Amino acid sequence: MHKLTAIVLLFLWIGCARLTAQDPRFAQFYAAPLQVNPAFNGVFEGRFRAAVNYRVLYPTLLSDRPFRTYAASYEHRFAVTRQDYISLSGSALQDEAGAAQYIRTQASFSASLIKQMSNGKGRSPEQFLVAGLQGSVAQHSLGFDRLWFSNQYDPADNDVDFSAPSGESFAGDRSNMLPDLHAGIMWYGIWDDNQSFFLGAAMHHIIEPKVTFLNETGSRLYRRWTVHAGGEVPFTKQLSLLPGAMVMRQGPSLSITGGGNLRYTNREWKELALRAGLWAHLSNQVANSGPDLGLDAFIFTAIFELERWNLGFSYDVTASPLRRSNYSRGAFEVALTYFHPAKERRRVRCPKY
Repeated sequence: MHKLTAIVLLFLWIGCARLTAQDPRFAQFYAAPLQVNPAFNGVFEGRFRAAVNYRVLYPTLLSDRPFRTYAASYEHRFAVTRQDYISLSGSALQDEAGAAQYIRTQASFSASLIKQMSNGKGRSPEQFLVAGLQGSVAQHSLGFDRLWFSNQYDPADNDVDFSAPSGESFAGDRSNMLPDLHAGIMWYGIWDDNQSFFLGAAMHHIIEPKVTFLNETGSRLYRRWTVHAGGEVPFTKQLSLLPGAMVMRQGPSLSITGGGNLRYTNREWKELALRAGLWAHLSNQVANSGPDLGLDAFIFTAIFELERWNLGFSYDVTASPLRRSNYSRGAFEVALTYFHPAKERRRVRCPKY
């Protein structure tokens, strides 16, 4: 029964992917900032930052081929003036979906300008404005040898003949190369070492590239609009709250993630800190009355800050009707980030997220 459910879900997903062209997402979106907004490029305390992310979705439901997403990035910040900086980065993303081995591979290059707007005298925050631009190239592939079509089905034997012609005019198992452009802007303010706020917006797939496996037809990627906000609210010198929210709209698809992490630190020179939090993800649901926004999953997070390293884990507990098939076992995710310290005189104050 679960195998049948998995097959049905897979084909529903492929059909929806064609219609909505929705990008992959990470539950720990703050640990994959370049996937959220090119303006996050260079917004960290240090000289350079390197990160890797891994997500596996529905491993119990699709045990043979669960959905997997991998990402890696590197950012390096340079001083332009005493108060302004530029940051250059490179990133890669691969998304694998289902038994048909639908794979999306993307490589990106980003540049951003970090402009200090005020020094934060008195009770006023130290303010920065960041603008980022990202160019990318992507390709999609699909294992057509793992699919079968009506021409290959023999009703007499109730079996599929994979050697029979499918009757479909596929140009190949790989799509055309997809050059693309993305841009974003962000403002943030720093009041203290544990008090900050940031707000940003981004637009992905500005040129709406066309994805096609066929000789004649194809589908354009919808533009993705993203608005996000977050910050840090102190309770004591050791304890603070890092709330955050992200809203993404891509064609008819709407995704909202919100929640927060509690952070406890020893506030020593070699700082160690622990974060734990709860988040909720909402997305378009199909109800009896039509499309509706519903609760998709609860996300539990745990993050360890070990001097220059951040190691984060998260687990999605399915809250949608799909929980009856996967027993609420949604997704597992791990993120590892390395921060290389900058010289104290060139230190840039940035918010935690």
